[in-house]
Amino acid sequence: MPLQFNPVKLFTGSGSPELARLIADAYGRELGEVVISRFSDGEYQPHFNESVRGSDVFLIQSTHQPTDNLMELLMMIDAARRASAHYVTAVIPYFGLARQDRKDKPRVAIGAKLVANLLVAAGINRIMTMDLHAAQIQGFFDVPVDHLDASIIFVPYIKSLGLGHLTIASPDMGGSYRARSFAKFFNAEVVICDKRRKRANEIEAMTLIGDVTDQDIVLIDDICDTAGTLAKAAGLIMERGARSVRAVCTHPVLSGKAYETIENSALTELIVTDTIPLKQQSSKIKVLSTAELFAKAISNVNEHGSISTLFKVD
Repeated sequence: MPLQFNPVKLFTGSGSPELARLIADAYGRELGEVVISRFSDGEYQPHFNESVRGSDVFLIQSTHQPTDNLMELLMMIDAARRASAHYVTAVIPYFGLARQDRKDKPRVAIGAKLVANLLVAAGINRIMTMDLHAAQIQGFFDVPVDHLDASIIFVPYIKSLGLGHLTIASPDMGGSYRARSFAKFFNAEVVICDKRRKRANEIEAMTLIGDVTDQDIVLIDDICDTAGTLAKAAGLIMERGARSVRAVCTHPVLSGKAYETIENSALTELIVTDTIPLKQQSSKIKVLSTAELFAKAISNVNEHGSISTLFKVD
């Protein structure tokens, strides 16, 4: 008996309208219309302006700050379920609170697990996301998770630069696995910056493990928040004799003085994706689009195809 494909409908809230439009264009259809009704006290209510009955609904929304983005997504999931959608997938390019993936000190919340519980309780059937801060977050869900890998986007761009003496670097010990995975595409060596923090977003000291003399360095990370770690790592790397230093970060959170920090840093370039919209432009920031990859993943999910085939890098 042939597989039955349900009609696909794509929607977005306030958090990712531009990326959602690009995904819809790459998929070959228009975004569905969602109206966010707002009350004078700030309360809001999403409303689908078309029927979703029997449809495979994909709700595209990154859950970066403010937390309204997460709440909007939860309410859209609930609205879709109550409107008899056949299957509801939350497409969350940037999964907020992912840095809170474990209890690393007494009396703290595990925010990533709480968000997972909320999404499942709202009625989600599937999650699609990209470069989770901690891969084990997939295990927080009792529904399928499609974890997309942004290396398929970054690797061709890095290759196009024609860097003759490429070495991959991790800005901290925790990212060493990510850096080594990236280095395999280039058969490159890996160096590691070992940092000690006073507190969140504040570095006490940093040391470099490995030789960077006369090398073109590419730092690999998943999130760029204040850019303090990248700037300090870039400065240290250049002091140790590197020819150039760039950084690749999937999610441009870029809070506080991040843009100023990047402009004043030794970085030649910061390469990011559009999982989070930039707050301002910068001559040092290059944005690569994730739209085509998400569109292909949505198509494969709807047609019961493989997701892993999307991660083959030439």
